[in-house]
Amino acid sequence: MSDDPEPSVNISGGTAGGGAATEFDPATAETRAEEVVDRLGELFWQKEYGGRDAFTCLVRTILSQNTSDKASQPAHDALIERYDGDGIDLAESLASAEGSTLAETISGAGLYNQKSETLIDTAAWVLEEFGSAAAFDAFVSDEASAEVRETLLEVRGVGPKTADCVLLFAGGRGGVFPVDTHVHRIYRRMGIASPDADHEAVRAVLERDVPAAKCGFGHTATIQFGREYCRARTPACLEDPDACPMADVCDQVGVFPATGEVVDPAEAPEAE
Repeated sequence: MSDDPEPSVNISGGTAGGGAATEFDPATAETRAEEVVDRLGELFWQKEYGGRDAFTCLVRTILSQNTSDKASQPAHDALIERYDGDGIDLAESLASAEGSTLAETISGAGLYNQKSETLIDTAAWVLEEFGSAAAFDAFVSDEASAEVRETLLEVRGVGPKTADCVLLFAGGRGGVFPVDTHVHRIYRRMGIASPDADHEAVRAVLERDVPAAKCGFGHTATIQFGREYCRARTPACLEDPDACPMADVCDQVGVFPATGEVVDPAEAPEAE
């Protein structure tokens, strides 16, 4: 295991991230996807997730949409400082928030006007459906994953990744592998998912081929791998194949070192 700590800023919600440490062994992997996740465990931290407040996690994930964690984390901190605290129901606080003030508070997260509307509407929905943030937390923790996911997807502004992140980081559900832009790119580039697979199709492959207990770690570690090695336009393998620790299990779909070209896997000649 690497000495590199879990990033202090990531969707799991800070340095602790919730959950407990776990260990993975590439030698016992039964699929290529599982081997990748196990080897990521040798590069980065090893952790399972769960235990976060569900509504706070939902807020955090909405803020992260189309925005880097580096930008969205300060916005989240500012929101919590202004709208949360001892004896305060965050859902009630946000549902009654003045839109422009909330937008100003989270302006560092990008798309802040749209996100402020989504947060206010989502908070109002939580109050209408559950009565409080605490009751929503209990729903996410106690009900079946499929029911929680289906319910969340009915909310405007909540997509599959957001719903899955709430299930993972708040509910601690095994077998949930949220697919963000990094995960979507990397597993198609590796050839583990079809080059033209959409986010849901990539999720289906990963949740099929990665054991349930490893999916949460796989999500967070793949994001870190995408930041450090398998970047969208400048993957490490582009100039030096040996620079990528996953080179031997990657098909390099859409990456052409001979010409220096990088395209989306769906646009690669092999996919035609």
